[in-house]
Amino acid sequence: MIQHTLPPEGQPGSIAIGDVITEAGATINDVTVAFERWGRPNADFSNVVLLEHALTGDAHASGPVDTEHPTPGWWNGMIGSGRALDTDRFCIICTNVIGGCRGTTGPASLHPDGAAWGSRFPAVSVRDAVNVEYMALKELGIHQLVAVVGGSLGGARALEWSLMHPDVVGRALVLAAGARASAWQIGIQSAQIQFIETDPHWYGGDYYSTGEAPVRGLGFARRVAHLTYRGELELDDRFGASAQAGENPLGPSRGEGRFQVESYLDHQADKLAARFDAGSYVVLTDMLNRYDIGRGRGGMNDALAYSTVPTMVAGVDTDILYPLHQQRHLARNLGNCLGLRTICSPTGHDGFLTEFDQVEAIIREFFQVC
Repeated sequence: MIQHTLPPEGQPGSIAIGDVITEAGATINDVTVAFERWGRPNADFSNVVLLEHALTGDAHASGPVDTEHPTPGWWNGMIGSGRALDTDRFCIICTNVIGGCRGTTGPASLHPDGAAWGSRFPAVSVRDAVNVEYMALKELGIHQLVAVVGGSLGGARALEWSLMHPDVVGRALVLAAGARASAWQIGIQSAQIQFIETDPHWYGGDYYSTGEAPVRGLGFARRVAHLTYRGELELDDRFGASAQAGENPLGPSRGEGRFQVESYLDHQADKLAARFDAGSYVVLTDMLNRYDIGRGRGGMNDALAYSTVPTMVAGVDTDILYPLHQQRHLARNLGNCLGLRTICSPTGHDGFLTEFDQVEAIIREFFQVC
């Protein structure tokens, strides 16, 4: 039974799926997929919901539900008994994306020759990510999904799931994502890649055996990325043009001190560098650049029109990374759209993570028709 192959709730598990051939024709050998689950599957596995994380997220969406002090996850509180993702009703499974650094095979993983994949790890697409997830679920014995739910990169994967496997997915909830990477997104994301690749400790992507890592370049990339995740009004309300305590950015020489927002971005950069691999950041950012649901399907609008999976779309009104007009475009053109919902927030793109009450209401509505 599947219960014997799943880890305890909120604890890491992994499944080996063998070799994967990418959309572009490269081979990734001996792929392992990390995942976590909450809730128990039905005897016929008919209550599984796949949850998709964003760029620097992972499979740990929530802590264990049966402990007094669970380790927080990126959607803590959204999963559990009676919650929007109701573990009394559903078995929630969250996988770590291919190319990541939190248990699923990526650049830092060991190649079959015993060294890190490094620069040999091939480019991967959102479709590759979905294919890997499909293979992992099939290996676990899961052949049907009540729904796929995801935001940002996770939203792109949720949409691709509905197009690649409409016979598997019951419905999809796409949060803060579009139908393809825009020129603006590709530009800002490519700049982040260049920050990392021009770090002297990048070593062409083969830094894993050097004892060094391109953390400075990763930090610059994160600073720029974080500005696209948040809202202009939110940052100005929080920090304005105030100086960091004990520092003077208005002194006679430039660089004598920082503004508060600079200190905040430095903190975000340090946090990411402490938990995330720069090689994975490059691979997954490039995955976002390659994203286009219309590729090979007659273009975006034709691909959306042929969609048969009931799909709800939600966006954040202040999102500058995936602006609300992109979700409106999805809602107008999807062949079976359940509706468009707007998350009102000063926070920007991260509103799908921070506006708990609004997102919880959207998810509850989404599942009411199941």
